Amino acid sequence: MSDTHIETERLILRLPRLEDFDAYAELHADEEAARHIGGALLRAPAWRKFLQMPGAWAVQGYAMFSVVEKASGLWIGQAGPWQPEGWPGTEVGWAFHRSSWGKGYATEAAIAAIDWSFSHLGWSEVIHSIAPENLASQALARRLGSINRGPGRLPPPHEDVRIDIWGQSREDWLARRNGASP
Repeated sequence: MSDTHIETERLILRLPRLEDFDAYAELHADEEAARHIGGALLRAPAWRKFLQMPGAWAVQGYAMFSVVEKASGLWIGQAGPWQPEGWPGTEVGWAFHRSSWGKGYATEAAIAAIDWSFSHLGWSEVIHSIAPENLASQALARRLGSINRGPGRLPPPHEDVRIDIWGQSREDWLARRNGASP
């Protein structure tokens, strides 16, 4: 399906595949990389979490994309639309393997995912649920043009996780993408 395959200058965003799991499990075993996405997981629970995205693609028609580095062919993370039951809004989220940090990949993938979400899903806004201490994701949200809208709440079993809702409207996104000031 060509509408589920996005290429950027350095990345491929595509549906999750079985061969992505080893790198996914590494990301989720890394205490630092997994700190703001539910915490570190052993391989078996990581497998169950991994299956959420293909399941969401099958049932909802969208979920986070697997992000693959073009130059190496390696799975480096995931980014894309995410809205489970009870979620505080239409989110574009991200999680990246530590080996890919600091290279601008999260920004590149998030821009492509937001463009895709607005054009294919017809969303009127995007949000990002970000922990107040997650300074790297806050910086990324700012680079994307999102603003901190204040504290938010996730559904059970995550209702005790502290988050701020960052976001922007489709109109603001498109104005910025077209070179205008929103």
